[in-house]
Amino acid sequence: MQRINGSLCATALILLMGGLGGADTLSAKERSASAGIPPEKVAAYLYAVIKADRTVYTTEIVNRLQEKGIVMASEHWEQENALMLPAQFLHHSSKLVAESGSGIRYRLISLWPIYRRNAPTSDLERSALESLSKNPDWPVTGIVASGHKQYFQAIYPDLAISQVCIGCHNSHRLSPKRDFKLNDVMGGIAITIPLE
Repeated sequence: MQRINGSLCATALILLMGGLGGADTLSAKERSASAGIPPEKVAAYLYAVIKADRTVYTTEIVNRLQEKGIVMASEHWEQENALMLPAQFLHHSSKLVAESGSGIRYRLISLWPIYRRNAPTSDLERSALESLSKNPDWPVTGIVASGHKQYFQAIYPDLAISQVCIGCHNSHRLSPKRDFKLNDVMGGIAITIPLE
């Protein structure tokens, strides 16, 4: 699990430093050559890593260990000596990236969140989730402002890839939607990147 978190954080920081020109260790030539990567592409790279890490954690760790009866995943994983749920895995890895100081943020959002913190916080996020529920083939992107800073935001579909995801959402006492099936759009992964 540490290796997966480390992989995600390291890749995100490398992309940020190379993609947005924020690395002091790059030469001037390397910085100018890499400073032109469009934020859409940086977001796509980040999403590819996030999606891969989350899929591996869900299918190869959580599903596999639960099927073998070795250990279960639980919302209260720390108290129950269990694995964290896939949504918690993404939440914890995103906290590590946020603590790096890169300015990159990502989080799960949904029109049917179990917890309010996962509800859309802007018109862009709400309209993106509505759009993705009808057409999950393409991310929804836009520019958002916070204070005097502008950020590029890309919202990708968050699909129900496992019975673990479906079971948790369909049975959770706080869940407003209880009829998810495999490959349904459960919400989105919102990736926010600072613009210089």
